[in-house]
This record gives sequence, structure tokens and C-alpha cells, in this order.
Amino acid sequence: MPTLKEIKGRIGSVKSTLKITSAMKLVSSAKLRKAQNAIAAMRPYEEELRRMLEMASGAGDVTEKVTSPSKRADFAGDVPENVTSPAVIIAVASNSSLCGGFNANVIAKVRAVRKPDDVVYSIGRKMADAMARDGFQSPSDYSALSEHPAYAEAAAIVEKLSEDFYEGRISGVTLVYTHFVSTAKQVPVVEPLLHAAGRDGISGASLHDPIRANAPEMPSLPAEDPSRPILEPSARELLEALIPRTLKLKLYAALLDSAAAEHAARTIAMQTATDNAENLLSELTLQYNKSRQQKITSEILDLAGGQAAE
Repeated sequence: MPTLKEIKGRIGSVKSTLKITSAMKLVSSAKLRKAQNAIAAMRPYEEELRRMLEMASGAGDVTEKVTSPSKRADFAGDVPENVTSPAVIIAVASNSSLCGGFNANVIAKVRAVRKPDDVVYSIGRKMADAMARDGFQSPSDYSALSEHPAYAEAAAIVEKLSEDFYEGRISGVTLVYTHFVSTAKQVPVVEPLLHAAGRDGISGASLHDPIRANAPEMPSLPAEDPSRPILEPSARELLEALIPRTLKLKLYAALLDSAAAEHAARTIAMQTATDNAENLLSELTLQYNKSRQQKITSEILDLAGGQAAE
């Protein structure tokens, strides 16, 4: 049975841990609100960009179509059916731990969709370390993007990968990150960014999907029809300008989404740790009081027994 001194030492240790977990919970909550505000600030731009794409394409919803940039005159024939170039996976995790199963879940998702010849762009030290142990060294250090998502850096990555994609050096690009559903729920997801036909195991639009089929010629509507869009320049040129912006925004949105999910997971983890520390502190305090009372009672009995012996 532990002594009073040992129990008192454990109580002090738990109190110190409780202060740390409570502080981390407050910090994570503040960072979560900041991440949610960043997503909310980006949403009007995203919605307007989506509306412009829908108008230019002449379709109802082009979300599934807008997965390949339009740098060349035609999509058909740009990439061969049997692509032999390696694919790229952009995998997003965090730089630190103490966030529950956040890192473990997204790392497991990457390992599930990864092929032996893939190139993994690891964003976040936890992802980079896990992939390096598996033999997938990241081409560069992107750990800063995990903690501080930046549109300029995300756009630079997309531009480089787009160039490699159209030069045939890679066969496609896939995003693997954690989607923020709510404070209590974060889900690892796999989404195509640049996708070539014939890539097994990854869903998404192909280069041979007719993005351009809807764009070059808009439906001829009567001139008096107020719903007839007036496009200048042509729909084809608009798509050439808007689709690359959509891809850059998609990566940036994924980084913001992952950051919000990380802070939410850490908030929940620290809340759970705080609750457990409070319960343990209550049990230790009760045990300390019982032991102290038992010791006092024992001393009183010893004194009473000594007087009776006299």
C-alpha cells in the first residue's frame, strides 16, 4: 500500500499535468476558431469561382470535372491510356502529437492507397517521419504548411506538379488529408487533384472526361432570354484561366481543412485528458484522506493502549 508521502507526490504530479492539459485545450480551441474563420473567409471566393465555372462550362455542376488543369488546346490524347509514370500523393498530417488518432488515421489511409512507385509529398513532420520509415522520402520539407497553411506555397506546389503532369513525368496527383466534419468528428479522405485514366484504386475524373466538350460552344439561346450568359473572352479561355485557380484553391482548402481537424482532435484529446486527470485527482485525494485518517486512528489507539497498560 502506498505511503502518504507517495500519494501526496502523485497528487502534485497529477495537478501539474492537469494544468498543462487545460492550457493546451484552451490553446487548441483558440486555434480551431482561427482555422474555422479562415475557412469561412475563403468560402465566398470558392462559391463565386464555382459559379463562374458552372456558367462557363454550361453544365449544372462541374465539381467532379474540375480535376485537371487546362494548359493545352485539347484534353483528348494529352496523356496515353497506359500511363507508366509514377503518381504523386500529397499527404497532410501534423507536426506534433497529443491529438488522439489524428495522425495515425491519416497515415493508415496513405498506406492503404499508396503504390510502390508513388512519390509522397509529406506535409507535416509526423507524416514525413512515417513515410521516411516506409522508404518514401518527401522531395522537400513542407512541415511549415501544416502549422501555417499559405496559399502562395500551395499554389507553387500545384504549378510544379501541373508542369510535371503535362510533361509526362508523373501520372497523377492525389490528396490525402483529414476532413473536419465537426469538433467531435474528423474523417481521413482521398481526393484526386490531377488524375490520369487507368489509375486503379483512386476515384476521380479522368483527363478524357470532356471538360472542354461543354465549354467551347455555349447553347444558343434567344437574344432576349435574360439567362443567356455573355462571355468575354470565350468559355474555353475562361476555363483555361479558372481551372488552374480551382486546383490551387483545392489544395489550400485541404490544408485549412486538415488544420481545423487537427486542432479539433487536439481539443477533444486534451479535454479527455483533463477529465481523466480530474477523476484521478479526486480518487487520489480520497485515498490520501482515508490513509491519513487511518494513520491518525492508529496513533490514537496506540496512545489509548499505552495508557491502559499503565
